Amino acid sequence: MRHFMLVLLFVFSSNVSAQVRELPDFTGLVDRYGATVVNISTIQSQQDAVAQFFPELPNIPKDSPFYEFFRRHMEPFSAPRRSEPRSMGSGFIISSDGYILTNAHVVEAADEITVKLNDKREFVGEVIGTDKKTDIALIKIEAEDLPKVNQGDPDELRVGEWVVAIGSPFGFENSVTAGIVSAKGRSLAQENYVPFIQTDVAINPGNSGGPLFNMSGEVVGINSQIYSRTGGFMGLSFAIPINVATDIANQLKISGIVRRGRIGVMIQEVTKELADSFGLSDTRGALVVSVEKDGPADTAGIKARDIILNFNAQEVEASADLPRIVGNTAPDSKITVKVWRDGSVKNIQLTVGEIPRDESDQNAQKKHNKKTSESNRLGLVLGELTSQQKKQMDIENGLLVEHVEPGIAGQSGIRKGDIILGFNSKDVKSTKQFNQLLDQVKEGRNIALLIKRDDLTTFITMKLKDND
Repeated sequence: MRHFMLVLLFVFSSNVSAQVRELPDFTGLVDRYGATVVNISTIQSQQDAVAQFFPELPNIPKDSPFYEFFRRHMEPFSAPRRSEPRSMGSGFIISSDGYILTNAHVVEAADEITVKLNDKREFVGEVIGTDKKTDIALIKIEAEDLPKVNQGDPDELRVGEWVVAIGSPFGFENSVTAGIVSAKGRSLAQENYVPFIQTDVAINPGNSGGPLFNMSGEVVGINSQIYSRTGGFMGLSFAIPINVATDIANQLKISGIVRRGRIGVMIQEVTKELADSFGLSDTRGALVVSVEKDGPADTAGIKARDIILNFNAQEVEASADLPRIVGNTAPDSKITVKVWRDGSVKNIQLTVGEIPRDESDQNAQKKHNKKTSESNRLGLVLGELTSQQKKQMDIENGLLVEHVEPGIAGQSGIRKGDIILGFNSKDVKSTKQFNQLLDQVKEGRNIALLIKRDDLTTFITMKLKDND
């Protein structure tokens, strides 16, 4: 009997050891790729609600009897009030020269962005572009030789496999959580352009924008949302597939906006009853219930009661798939649509239209075009101040730094929003004068710029190189 019990104990111990050996070890992944994850904090300038009605002091002469009255009662409401960090989030480095992916909601309305690396270095972040429809943002820091992530293929993910998240939940930096892929291709309400990866990885406020790794250390998604009735993690989290995110990031980098296709139809889900009534053997596809007059679909000949089965060589398994597939198709593309009509399949040629751009998209594109076309030798886009702005800052001359591109100026510490008062020994009076002075400086020479930042005024020096 004793011998029998020893055998059972040995068998039990062997099974436990085998199970323990099968559990994943995340330490190597974290050691190797943890440094690619960053902490992002933002600050927003806020104004009292009264400032909406009294944005600035009236232009009243100082010797007027009303000047002191307006100064006392309105000046407190006119000056922006600085808040504490408004939000905390995460991000990850996608290129060694400082491009970082995160969520759009992490940097939304931010006046200042601080990016903190794993080695505790901090940098000012600049928003290259955001896309609210997918909740993707691309930001940039002035740094070189940074560790970067490797991109995986979300299509290769299998439901049930292990995945790892690294981020800053509730501000606890470099926190690691793990779980499994719960489902793929999830459609969420009001989220028509993302086939979400569902996981049970613990995601909390502050994890937003951080990477989701597979066991090979490749990023397969960006942690974006949780499903919760309490505001905290409840076992349901959702990540944006990395291939969706990088496509958005590439468009933002090139033009500052994202272009999306449209065809002008209203659709609904194909239920079993509808499939039976239309003579279909299954419930795949998207049922067209109305067609926009003179829209791309109408022009191509698509009709109400058509069921779209395939769009641009991509199967439409459910109606929720179609908006995402169409939106990700480049406008003006000529594609084939396969529809079910009157008991048979028809192929229709269609030219994809474009979703109209809103005002924010138009402003973003103008801003991007200005950045890429008007930067000077230092990589600075400068703007001239109005007389009112000079008066408010109590200065006679100066230029506003509207944008800082990668280069020596950013590396030297110049930031967007700085005021350049002087170039070496000369006052700065116009962008034309500044660029003329800059063009006269030869390679290898030092220049000194007098910079005003908030209440601080200081000189920043830099040595010009031949590629500046």
